[in-house]
Amino acid sequence: MPVPVVLVLDADPPPRLGRLTGRARIVRTGPADLAARLPEADVLLVWDFASDAVREAWPGPGARPGWVHTASAGVDRLLCPELVASGTVLTNARGVFERPIAEYVAGLVLAFAKDLPTTLALQREHRWHHREGRQVVGSRAVVVGAGPIGREITRLLHGLGVQVALVGRSARRTIHGIGDLGPLAARADWVISAVPLTPATYGMFDTRFFGLLQPSAHFINVGRGASVVEADLVAALNRRWLAGAALDVFADEPLGAESPLWEVPGLLISPHLSGDTVGWRDRLGEQFVDMYELWVDGEPLPNVVDKERGYVPSEDLATDNTVSTDGTSLD
Repeated sequence: MPVPVVLVLDADPPPRLGRLTGRARIVRTGPADLAARLPEADVLLVWDFASDAVREAWPGPGARPGWVHTASAGVDRLLCPELVASGTVLTNARGVFERPIAEYVAGLVLAFAKDLPTTLALQREHRWHHREGRQVVGSRAVVVGAGPIGREITRLLHGLGVQVALVGRSARRTIHGIGDLGPLAARADWVISAVPLTPATYGMFDTRFFGLLQPSAHFINVGRGASVVEADLVAALNRRWLAGAALDVFADEPLGAESPLWEVPGLLISPHLSGDTVGWRDRLGEQFVDMYELWVDGEPLPNVVDKERGYVPSEDLATDNTVSTDGTSLD
């Protein structure tokens, strides 16, 4: 049996795949050569998960890999009609980023509640200005997106004494349906987005949504940048419809130095780092190798993406074919 060819859409630093020595032939490529190399690959590892190269190269001629794995939670940059319609199995890095992102969200909630951004600004100005912070215990949060990241955020905020409502694609057990989002958000102190990017979630946080929030509320996005209409958020913050916001993801990344978002009062910007902790690339590489060993032995793969939905369905959705009245997909 020939040794399987693993094609790696590379990025710097490259993945450590030493455990595959003798079990796979590793072929590394960049975006420019991806289309030409796809027909020879049995497996494609999308290490450069910020690239659109797969979506652009996939529709071309020739054979296509039977398995594609992306070293990211989101798959929106890969999906094209041809990949969705193909028999190729698509998997993602579910299981690596949930806890770090949840910790980051908890840190933002505490930072906003204790007004740490103002404290740091006053320190730079050598100004002593006493203020009162807010107590986190008993505050209300809405987490939008009931996948593993949203659920881990919910667990961690519960540990801080926050009353959390988790909103998903459809109502089930302890999860609210999308129809409940408006009333819940209108009473929330913290609104956290952890949604995947699908046609239904594109631009879902807009003027209408921000107009529902309390003036004391904060909005946090660790999901996908394009789910937020950034101009509408800027206008809402300038009009003081909400107290503040934090964006870790953006419609266009990296955020350019000329972007008006840098200067918006009450907006905290971070460079898409909420899930990246020391050693995260090593964990991604180890995850792929573990999955490869299952694949080569003919075992079922974890983290299989529903390509029509654009994410890995949660276990409680495996036999749930209901959809919300507006079709929004939040898991």
